[in-house]
Amino acid sequence: MTSTPPSKKWLSLIGIGEDGVNGLSPAARLLLAQAEFVVGGARHLALAGKLDAETMTWPSPLADALPKILARRGAPVCVLASGDPFFYGVGALIAAHVPAREIECLPAPSAFSLAAARLCWSLQDCRLISLHGRDFERIIPALQPGAKILCLSWDETTPPRLAKLLCERGLGQSKIIVMEAMGGPRERLRECTAEAFAMDAIDPLNLVAIEINADAQSRVTPVASGLADDWFENDGQITKREVRAVALSALAPKRGELLWDVGAGSGSIAIEWLLADPANRAIAIEARAERAERILRNAKALGAPQIEILTAAAPAAFAGLPQPDAIFVGGGASDQGLLDAAFAALAAGGRLVVNAVTLETEAELIARFKAHGGDLIRIEIARADPIGGFYGWRPARPITQWSMTKR
Repeated sequence: MTSTPPSKKWLSLIGIGEDGVNGLSPAARLLLAQAEFVVGGARHLALAGKLDAETMTWPSPLADALPKILARRGAPVCVLASGDPFFYGVGALIAAHVPAREIECLPAPSAFSLAAARLCWSLQDCRLISLHGRDFERIIPALQPGAKILCLSWDETTPPRLAKLLCERGLGQSKIIVMEAMGGPRERLRECTAEAFAMDAIDPLNLVAIEINADAQSRVTPVASGLADDWFENDGQITKREVRAVALSALAPKRGELLWDVGAGSGSIAIEWLLADPANRAIAIEARAERAERILRNAKALGAPQIEILTAAAPAAFAGLPQPDAIFVGGGASDQGLLDAAFAALAAGGRLVVNAVTLETEAELIARFKAHGGDLIRIEIARADPIGGFYGWRPARPITQWSMTKR
């Protein structure tokens, strides 16, 4: 790309639907007709009909097309995309390399908008999710009582897979509507409950609408931190529910932030950090391979498959990692070198939360509290336990927690 931008918008980004050129506005048709180079998926190019321009089908990966597009900078180029290019579309990829002042974008209705219109659902009240090229398990946190979900499918295998997932989580009475090839002559809508799902010959181009019907036996992920311990597969190495809720409060996750969970054990802290917002990121650092494998199983089961797992010992594992916004140390905190390295890894404003069970680690946290400030608290939990025909309190081991924000 040259340093001096063209004086006009040379790249047109046009959303095209299943109705092809007939559904395009006059302005979009004119831009398409004037283009010397047209890029799109095979389906998009077929929908556009006969073109005089040179054409190119998107390669894999899509980014491989960018040099050829940028080489024509200043000449009329058209990129065809499904519906709204900036709603789970190719628009963001293009805009990362071409300034907005050089792009003319003419979107068509997105699949989400078409689905909401067909169902008479208020789009703003729906949960919008794409499973096209994304981890399937990301939908799990959205399976909430009464939720209306619009889900872009990967292909024809997605609807039956969603029905199976709903049944496994006690949500079999939920309504599933498979919406195929919307906006064109092949459009078809079919509806059933998840437990009665038996659709065949599903078009690969489909969106699934789900209306969740839950009862007391359904497995629904709570939206607050502090999931029950038995939701995590573990070998006893887990930050217990009440302590985990306090730790997450101190970690104070914000949208898009990165956590290092050091000595991750079952991965409970990292997983709940990710569940706080789908844009959050987490690296679980765990030295034992069997625990690292368990973390991945837990993350997928709870709807946080985007977790990164590093099977290595800290602090050596910190080398080369992206800088975190927060660090939780749940294991190995008695190692002074580990805590020094964790503190050094944080930028100003980064948060560090460390839990201690042993007296030796507690002494280390007291010293650091005196040196760096922050909050030093003791967490003591007791649970009612049978004593003969009565009940009494059985205390758990107290936890000392030090949390601080780096200045």
